[in-house]
Amino acid sequence: MFGPRGTGKSTWLRDQLPESLFLDLLEPELYRSLQARPERLHDLRRGAPDRTTIVIDEIQRIPELLTVVHAILEQPDAPRFVLTGSSARKLRRGGVDLLGGRALYRSLHPFMASELPSFDLEQSLCTGLLPLVLDSADAAGVLNAYINLYVDEEVKSEGLTRNIGHFTRFLEAVSFSHGSQLNVAAVARDCEVERKVVAAYIEILEDLLLAYRLPVFRKRAKRQTVSHDKLYIFDAGVLRSLRPKGPLDRPEEINGLALEGLVAQHLRAWTAYSRNDSALYFWRTRAGSEVDFIIYGEGGFWAIETKNARQIHRKDLRALRTFRDDYPEAVAIMLYRGHERLQIDGLWCIPVGEFLVDLKPNEPVFPGKQGQINLTPSSCQTHTL
Repeated sequence: MFGPRGTGKSTWLRDQLPESLFLDLLEPELYRSLQARPERLHDLRRGAPDRTTIVIDEIQRIPELLTVVHAILEQPDAPRFVLTGSSARKLRRGGVDLLGGRALYRSLHPFMASELPSFDLEQSLCTGLLPLVLDSADAAGVLNAYINLYVDEEVKSEGLTRNIGHFTRFLEAVSFSHGSQLNVAAVARDCEVERKVVAAYIEILEDLLLAYRLPVFRKRAKRQTVSHDKLYIFDAGVLRSLRPKGPLDRPEEINGLALEGLVAQHLRAWTAYSRNDSALYFWRTRAGSEVDFIIYGEGGFWAIETKNARQIHRKDLRALRTFRDDYPEAVAIMLYRGHERLQIDGLWCIPVGEFLVDLKPNEPVFPGKQGQINLTPSSCQTHTL
């Protein structure tokens, strides 16, 4: 189970598996012991014969343990292992045993709105939905320290880069690429470092699960599409903590980026948690028409645009109409900051808070087919047409 720091992996597993043998590799004594002799895991297992599940938290800290886990799994009375990590870099690059297909991969994301007893859209746009942050009395302070935690405990301690100063400047510069097509050369110019250095930094950021890319949707494309992926910081609150603020930064600009990021992290969690073969994309033609998110797969086909505005005009729906012309099978949705559910030219305009609260894994992204609507009242707004 992989997920960024603070998404609640350890807390959730302790709650769900209270009888397991829980090995936390962030504990210094246990870490030193198993790092020096990974095979000591055999001794710990034999010392707890009644435990049928063994949890190893932050497995990336000692990748060599995977070889021992694999050996234990070969035994007839093998326990179940649950391995968590907040970085895939050392596991993927260390040449270690990756369990030969014996493991199921799962990911944990920041909270979805539907998981919370009450959802505050405005607050979520400011502080994000990391459990670590929501559980704190000082959300702003935790967010400010969050990236420093990663830089100190992951980047610096693991020697992922030789120049921490350059990497810190890169984090600020790359925050301006959030929600945009990734231009490595432009980021390199902002950081005043070589392009290949920035490319390596972006890879580190993705390996640490702090950022991810969305590929372009090209299935049966009728128009020429762009080639570069879009980049997103994984949480709206973390984005705000990374992005420099000053007199030239307009609040509506960062609010729009935070809104798009909040929707992105919800849709990404939905695709990860749902038991269907759906994936998340974006769509942009060389002529400039762009739709923020495309979900395509067994779960359905949706085109979703976000707009940080209280009202929607027909001109705002131009890109969605273009996409629907090419893909009439898709349900096209505009998410906005207003309070009414509308249908304009056959396209749905949905209050973004209502949409996020209604979004649940293994349920349709939007209930209803083209030209139909599910009028079950939501917990957020009264539906109006």
